[in-house]
Amino acid sequence: MQLQLQRPLCFFDLETTGVNIAKDRIVEISILKAFVDGSEKRETWLVNPEMPIPAEATAIHGITNEKVATAPTFKEIATEVYGWLKGCDLAGYNSDRFDIPLLAEEMLRAEIDVDFKKHKTIDVQTIFHKMEQRTLTAAYKFYCSKSLDDAHSASADTLATFEVLKAQIERYSDLENDVDKLSEFTTRHTSVDFAGFIRRNKEDEPIFGFGKHKGKTVVEVLQKEPGYFGWILEADFPLYTKKVLTAIRLNTLNNS
Repeated sequence: MQLQLQRPLCFFDLETTGVNIAKDRIVEISILKAFVDGSEKRETWLVNPEMPIPAEATAIHGITNEKVATAPTFKEIATEVYGWLKGCDLAGYNSDRFDIPLLAEEMLRAEIDVDFKKHKTIDVQTIFHKMEQRTLTAAYKFYCSKSLDDAHSASADTLATFEVLKAQIERYSDLENDVDKLSEFTTRHTSVDFAGFIRRNKEDEPIFGFGKHKGKTVVEVLQKEPGYFGWILEADFPLYTKKVLTAIRLNTLNNS
């Protein structure tokens, strides 16, 4: 099929030294420009990031320091790249959260003041996530090739979840059939409470995972702003979160 376009649409993708939008750099950029008449043109540039490419990044995209040693810097190709994008709409995969913000940083470093907010953008990943179901019914169909006819019945959902997990372990060779390993794999945050309002930092200290004190240790906040504890107890937080916070406070008082 041919896309119905009002102006050219540039699909682009970046390979980078990492995922820190503010600090990491482009090592490769590829653009596919789709025109209103259905024609296309493509271009790819290797880029010298002017910083070492971490081994973990090379393991993903295969681009080494040696491969980009004689490549131009982004500043040297920035005008050409912008020429491809100027007057176009933009499309990519996870581009709204990563590629566009990082490209904007590189453009600004190259002293090209571009405002990508003025371009219409399409993030194909977002379409995928919105259009493809992430329900137990869909998982049951995908992994077990069965229809969950009695969805949202606790009994049926429980059995389906059990069967889906077994099917996942069989399907993915890197999933270990071990509860501890599976728990570690599926835990998104190291939480002290179930809801994730209180988590642990790298030093294993309890920290707040929300609000104005997000990332600060609980002990530090309770010492400097004791009223924050009272506010949480009175606010609409889970009882278990309040229980955990109270235990931390009592332990702090006993050790002071």
